[in-house]
Amino acid sequence: MGFNCKFATFKIKIVDRNSLIGLGIIAAILGAWLYFSAPSKEQLAARKRIKDSLALIEHKRTEEIIKAEKAKTLTDTASKLNATILSDSIKSIQFNEKYKDFAVSAKGTDSYFTIENEKLKATILNRGAQIVKVELKEYKRYGKTEPLVLFDKDSTSFALKLNAYQRSRVFSTDSFYFTSVKSEKNQITLQLQTSKPGSYIEINYTLNAGSYLVNSSIKLVGMQTIISDKEEQIQLNWAMLLPTQEKHIVKEREAATIYYKQADNSPDYINPGKEDTKELNDADIKWVSFKQQFFNSTIIAKTNFLKSGSYIKTGLRPNSEAVVKSVATEMSIPFSGNASEKFDFDFYFGPNHYSTLKAIGNDMEKIIPTGWSVFSVINKWLVIPLFNGLGTLNMGLVILILTLIVKLLLSPIAYKTYLSGARMRLLKPEIDQLNAKFEKNADPIKKQQEQMALYNKAGVNPLSGCFPLLLQFPILIALFAFIPAAIELRQKNFLWADDLSTYDSIWHFGNIPVISSIYGDHVSLFAALMFVSTIIYTYMNSNMMATPQSNQMPGMKFMMYFMPVIFLAVMNRYSAGLSWYYFLANMFTFSQNYIIKLFIKDSTIRTQLEENMKKPKKKGGFAQRLEEMARQRQQQVNSAKGKK
Repeated sequence: MGFNCKFATFKIKIVDRNSLIGLGIIAAILGAWLYFSAPSKEQLAARKRIKDSLALIEHKRTEEIIKAEKAKTLTDTASKLNATILSDSIKSIQFNEKYKDFAVSAKGTDSYFTIENEKLKATILNRGAQIVKVELKEYKRYGKTEPLVLFDKDSTSFALKLNAYQRSRVFSTDSFYFTSVKSEKNQITLQLQTSKPGSYIEINYTLNAGSYLVNSSIKLVGMQTIISDKEEQIQLNWAMLLPTQEKHIVKEREAATIYYKQADNSPDYINPGKEDTKELNDADIKWVSFKQQFFNSTIIAKTNFLKSGSYIKTGLRPNSEAVVKSVATEMSIPFSGNASEKFDFDFYFGPNHYSTLKAIGNDMEKIIPTGWSVFSVINKWLVIPLFNGLGTLNMGLVILILTLIVKLLLSPIAYKTYLSGARMRLLKPEIDQLNAKFEKNADPIKKQQEQMALYNKAGVNPLSGCFPLLLQFPILIALFAFIPAAIELRQKNFLWADDLSTYDSIWHFGNIPVISSIYGDHVSLFAALMFVSTIIYTYMNSNMMATPQSNQMPGMKFMMYFMPVIFLAVMNRYSAGLSWYYFLANMFTFSQNYIIKLFIKDSTIRTQLEENMKKPKKKGGFAQRLEEMARQRQQQVNSAKGKK
């Protein structure tokens, strides 16, 4: 066992020595090969020269690439610069071609000028030389403290439309910038320059002290070579969005519209409830007015605007809370092709005040509703002078004074109305006897004849009580038209009402189907007082002045009580000042009837009737006509029955 181990160890030692000898021989061979195969100095130098040459070539190639890239970059930059220059040049050519002689005024910056006096302040924009804002210093928008803004730059446009160069171009002056040549507190003159020397359009605005009129003019100098020689007119465009100014926009929309006056014609207007376009080609036009509830913006020609191509247009804005209505007009200004032409006109920016508008002339005051023909006389000669004369008082008291004056003027009529009703009422015993007499004898003609004979004998006219009432009717209609439109009542408070020009509200209950559409969404206390007093007056009047005819016509009695209900539905959304007037009128009527009753006893009237019936009396023509009417009516009834 031990022998084997020794033999193995000896064997390993012999292998390790042989390996070392082999490795040494290999190393010697490698060393000899490396020595004899290594390059000489000449070869190394040659290789170095080749390497340096290659490096130089690569360096030069890199430089050429960099130079080429730089050259390309410069070329691209030059190309872009040339393209930009070329593009700007083309744009400039296109710009000049588009605007031609007006190109010098097609670029600019918006700037504003103002003219003002103690009544208004007007702001003019140099672009288009247009009035873009008007403030009325004496008035305020409802709920605001600053001056009322009639319109502003976002709601108006004003421009001349020019057909130029044989109608190959159409220019609008609101696209160009005017230059100020004169600017003072009450006057501004702006010119639209062209590239032609001595050729321009000049617009001037002058505001005189204490006036709502802005005197204006359009002057065209040297424009005959620009404006087409085929043109005989220039179109003036004016448009506006009427802003809300009052407490209730619904009432504003009911009043806002366009009025206009054509030569030799009375002013006319577009129905405020309609969206309409109307051509004004019947006659030349004197003025066009954008009318709001209490204010208006009007353009007035010193001569006339031409009818050709002129129109007006209104548009409704039912979903807008800020805009009442849109209005626009296009009118023609005469152009003769002369070297210098001028068109003079005025702007009126102010209140719908009757006396102020009447002083301007040209029927401007007719934009204020005063009632039809004879009805308007009451407003023109009584109500308006009274409002003007007592304007320093509270308007609620002024309406009280107005009611008192009207009732005093109508007191003779009230006296006759009472006396007629009392006579008819006191003839009731005799009428009852006639009814009993003809109860079984159904001869209506005979019955009516005897009634007419009784009235004639007693000296009573059964219709005499109607005529006084008819005489009062024009006053009611006149006030119904004027009071809601009277600027004297605008924002004037009285008792619980903060604005007598519109309805008062003590309870706003909101929208209730059917009720709101008929009555409204609120309760007007002045309207309620008017309604209650009317019902009481109707009751007292029907009892105190009941006539035989009224007892025989129950339908008439129903109508007497039903009409105040209808009137309540109307007045609940109407002017509080008018409801106050009607309430006062009823109260004064109660007082008048009471005073008359104190002085005229029923016994005295009855005695007079009895004395009249004792006297022989010839049948009057009126009684005969009534009998004839009754006879003809009966014949028609009998004829109808015979046909059946």
